[in-house]
Amino acid sequence: MELRQLQYFVSVVDAGSFSGGAAALNLAQPSLSRQVALLESELGQRLLVRTGRGVTPTDAGQALLAHARAMLDIAQRARDELRDMDESPGGRVVVGMPPRVALGMSAALVQGFRDKFPRAVITVLEGLSASLRESLIGGKLDMALLFDPALSPQLSYEPLIRERLLLVAPASSRLPARVALSTLPNYPMVLPSAPNAIRHLLDSVLGPRGIALHVLAEVGAVRTALELVAKGVGCTILPESALNAKGDEALKRAPVGPPGIWNVLVLATPLARPATRLTRGTAQLLRELDFRRH
Repeated sequence: MELRQLQYFVSVVDAGSFSGGAAALNLAQPSLSRQVALLESELGQRLLVRTGRGVTPTDAGQALLAHARAMLDIAQRARDELRDMDESPGGRVVVGMPPRVALGMSAALVQGFRDKFPRAVITVLEGLSASLRESLIGGKLDMALLFDPALSPQLSYEPLIRERLLLVAPASSRLPARVALSTLPNYPMVLPSAPNAIRHLLDSVLGPRGIALHVLAEVGAVRTALELVAKGVGCTILPESALNAKGDEALKRAPVGPPGIWNVLVLATPLARPATRLTRGTAQLLRELDFRRH
């Protein structure tokens, strides 16, 4: 049983098909199928079952999957520790970010990373906080920036910025100095669709108070919501840092509350995975970014 075969097996399971696994590995599909077949022959167990939608692991495959991930993780740690002994370590760091954070922060992060680690590679993956959190727990990310994540015994959270949520309205609107929670149903809303960290935060605060928002439309991206607000379709609720594009300055805004609703961006790292010089340096670069300017 070789580490390479275990990597191939895990890639097929993660992709849900041999074709997807082959594409992820940049490998010909017949070669991949042959290596998995050799692994099954050596173990004397059927590991994968073909279905109409791809492949799924058998009970034996599920058992092997946990061991395979652990062995691959140990091998990666050994490689990282050896690379870490170099003055300018090589290797790769994978960082997850929500889309609106990545839009403003990726360039500064990548530039800082290239200056600090010229021999290494950084990958920035975008996704919603909930999916990034699961990817971090699953070992697919080295660290992630997350909005208001649910607690996990497997992750460490370091708050980076805390912002109060604002009601954002079209330029022609007249808003009070503060918008009481009880009056929010008076404003037609364009909100991000679930799952979304801000939407979840709003629901967790307003739901127990019996406050139901008047939602006109749900959209997938914060930028889309702001464009609809600018066109006068309705209002939205966002932190100040989301208003970073040309034209946003014309939109009216007012704090929500009391009580205020606060959005927290955290740096999340896995507790079980030892930090390397590369991951420690990348985490420090993230801490030094000026999130309020973007």
